[in-house]
Amino acid sequence: RYFLVGSNPAETKYRVLKIDRTEPKDLVIIDDKHVYTQQEVRELLGRLDLGNRTKIGQKGSSGLSRAVSAFGVVGFVRFLEGYYIVLITKRRKMADIGGHAIYKIEDTNMIYIPNDSVRVTHPDEARYLRIFQNVDLSSNFYFSYSYDLSHSLQYNLTVLRMPLEILKTETNQTRQESFDIFEDEGLPTQGGSGVFGICSKPYEKYVWNGKLLEAVKNTVHHDWLLYIIHGFCGQSKLLIYGRPIYVTLIARRSSKFAGTRFLKRGANCEGDVANEVETEQILYDASVMSFSAGSYSSYVQVRGSVPLYWSQDISTMMPKPPITLDQADPFAHVAALHFDQMLQRFGSPIIILNLVKEREKRKHERILSEELVAAVTYLNQFLPPEHAIIYIPWDMAKYTKSKLCNVLDRLNVVAESVVKKTGFFVNRPDSYCSILRPDEKWNELGGCVVSTGRLQTGVLRTNCVDCLDRTNTAQFMVGKCALAYQLYSLGLIDKPNLQFDTDAVRLFEELYEDHGDTLSLQYGGSQLVHRVKTYRKIAPWTQHSKDIMQTLSRYYSNAFSDADRQDSINLFLGVFKPTEGKPHLWELPTDFYLHHKNTLSLSQTRRSYTYWWTTGVLKHLPLPFDEVTCAENRRKLTVKKFHKYEEEIDIHNEFFRPYELSSFDETFCLAMTNSTRDFMPKNMGIDPSPFTVRKPDETGKSVLGNKSNREETVLQRKTAASAPPPPSEEAVSSSSEDDSGTDKEDEGAVSQRSTPVKVTDTGDNTKITENVVQSTKDVYGVNLSDVPSEDDLTIYTRFVQLGQSQHKQDKSSQQFCSKLHLDKVINLIPISSFSQDNIYEVQPPRADRKSIEIFHAHIQAGKGNMQPLGKDDFLMYREYIRNRYL
Repeated sequence: RYFLVGSNPAETKYRVLKIDRTEPKDLVIIDDKHVYTQQEVRELLGRLDLGNRTKIGQKGSSGLSRAVSAFGVVGFVRFLEGYYIVLITKRRKMADIGGHAIYKIEDTNMIYIPNDSVRVTHPDEARYLRIFQNVDLSSNFYFSYSYDLSHSLQYNLTVLRMPLEILKTETNQTRQESFDIFEDEGLPTQGGSGVFGICSKPYEKYVWNGKLLEAVKNTVHHDWLLYIIHGFCGQSKLLIYGRPIYVTLIARRSSKFAGTRFLKRGANCEGDVANEVETEQILYDASVMSFSAGSYSSYVQVRGSVPLYWSQDISTMMPKPPITLDQADPFAHVAALHFDQMLQRFGSPIIILNLVKEREKRKHERILSEELVAAVTYLNQFLPPEHAIIYIPWDMAKYTKSKLCNVLDRLNVVAESVVKKTGFFVNRPDSYCSILRPDEKWNELGGCVVSTGRLQTGVLRTNCVDCLDRTNTAQFMVGKCALAYQLYSLGLIDKPNLQFDTDAVRLFEELYEDHGDTLSLQYGGSQLVHRVKTYRKIAPWTQHSKDIMQTLSRYYSNAFSDADRQDSINLFLGVFKPTEGKPHLWELPTDFYLHHKNTLSLSQTRRSYTYWWTTGVLKHLPLPFDEVTCAENRRKLTVKKFHKYEEEIDIHNEFFRPYELSSFDETFCLAMTNSTRDFMPKNMGIDPSPFTVRKPDETGKSVLGNKSNREETVLQRKTAASAPPPPSEEAVSSSSEDDSGTDKEDEGAVSQRSTPVKVTDTGDNTKITENVVQSTKDVYGVNLSDVPSEDDLTIYTRFVQLGQSQHKQDKSSQQFCSKLHLDKVINLIPISSFSQDNIYEVQPPRADRKSIEIFHAHIQAGKGNMQPLGKDDFLMYREYIRNRYL
């Protein structure tokens, strides 16, 4: 047997799973649902060790041995032989949201469960294992023990705000239905010490190990189930005069209809689209951690392929294969399913920003635009006008070629109108200052205003052909606009505007470019070709050669390695299940049938062509149906009552880990990208605000060659970790949908900020070698090389003399100084009862004998020892009475 022992982070509670190894093909797992203490677990393992030895008292002969230490179970998988268990053996902290850590998987281990004695070998098992391991779990897979990554922050915090009465009824129902996985835990429920904990079901679309956990989901305690997402997660610290604001970017890639660039296009029959990624930017004040007391804000947007049946034939070996529509869909059946999913998750309005080309010599991308317009027009006939889908076509490529038009300015106008329609999420009411000094843009903001803050209703859905380069720039501009509103809502800036070339926007731009590169590597096999700097037309000319390499890399990846990666994804996600006697994965001519279920069996129910939305969705719009408190949504929640000092809900212990030995060098919050350290100019001594516009030559990261080695390695880790298997590992990027092949005007140059290649500027290098010793301007922020003026010197010398007079230094030194150059300075004599009085020492003045006697008498009177009254005292008292009353 294998015994799987799991503990909570504090290692005070333990659970044990028993895995049977005698079954050659079945998975037998026993969970005793009991919570052990550390002592009990040691005793249990000791008894097992003793009972399994060949001879009593003989150590090391057999007994119990540790096979592996791990941070979590990814799942269980079976091909043609027995089951394997996939374990996380290395992890790295990537972000922190309200004290909840988010980890990236760094390494995994697959262990074959059945014993060698019962193993039934199969010749094709090794090949399936190799294909499965092609999905590199160490590149951009993320998990969290205590935060639901598959849902947005708005959903997670809305669930937490559920009324108390509903929670009480939920816990009572749980007890009545004898769903007693918590009963063994013996929680004390005295008076008001109970706290309700809520566990929500994950959103299946963004969970990548759902199929791997299917075999054990109903047999083990839910604490064992660790759901992982695929995509991107990055966090940076924005310091506003020392106040730490964490900017986090989380991208969740859909596990439905997942795959590589040319092999997955459009949508499947269930309304899931290719390259669908939900990007959420979260902003919070890190000086207060808890979700209930802290200030949190988030904004969500989506990218995804055009929701139609379309594809591109890659057998022609062309860089841009022709686009073909595979099926006629006059009633927009697929688009209806897709937008129905979006209405449920995001509410209304759904805004489509379509960036594909509108004007072409040969009709190519325009085919998609025409079909999408027809589909949206058809679907909008049946929706109420206030909840209609908004369609914005904008030919980004045409505007990029234009010498007169600034692409980002035009995009900024679109972004403003989008954010005004959808609003954003913030968990605190509007600040009083925005009521006193209302901003006209703030008053026009959409979304839903509730007593606890604001909710985002609706979402922006951006697409081009590949949803990579153009889409990332458009999403960055919308994100930048939303970031300004988020900062304003938290009371950090006085107007909801952010300008380029500020530390805050540079930090946000770097996050977005890492995000774009990572998503581009996953889908297209290369990094971004066109970046924000390309569209600002400030990219360095050296970028041109890199563009060519990225284009070749993307073409090579699409032509040669994408098919193998697609097979791996199909096997990992359980889309294809190996079965004895049926064709193997590598024998299938196409995976079309695997992703389109209606090709194998017709569904019994047909959806209406006019009422194309799910029942109940329209009733709650503009709010998303998933966040409404109704019976259907309550079934997705598990409510449990905790004691308020329970470790499971103690965020302080979870975050600070007082039971662990930690060092500053390894502390995540010190190592993350920091606006002051990484973006603020080093020679800046005037304004440390991250919202001040800097000149291009004075920003911290304007020259990549000036980075420290540590920053460079962090950068390499970020990008290289997300690379697919070679050969597209080095010069990663693309023949992108952004017209890199045809648009001559765009060939000018692109910023390649996050490639591991170290770019240096020769001019700057010579300066660096000359000035080995740091200048005073670098150290102090002020250039002290010029001689001070005569007036300044006089003021300074007077100031020095004043200090000397005050501190009463010896007269000889004073006379010496005055002889030199201080003749006109007045010598001040301190007036003080203290003979020695300066900042270094104080000598108290001498008190006369009478004062001391009065003081002693006062002390004695305080203790109750009154002195007898003398003749003088009586006379004084009589005088007082006479003057007072007579």
